[in-house]
Amino acid sequence: MRLAWFSWLLRHFTEYGYSQGLLRAAIGTTAVLVTAALVWFALHRNRPAAVAAACFVSALGIGWLAFH
Repeated sequence: MRLAWFSWLLRHFTEYGYSQGLLRAAIGTTAVLVTAALVWFALHRNRPAAVAAACFVSALGIGWLAFH
């Protein structure tokens, strides 16, 4: 599941920025949040690391969408 998600994300990496309309922005933001949730679940045994990594992925992804 995780590998399938990351491969989908890589295939559509340039298609979902905030500058490309509201629907694409919503899809991109959802993709970022799902990726952050997958990172959280991957690191769930170490809660501080899971929180830090999920926050980092969210901030990095939403920042990338904003300037893309």
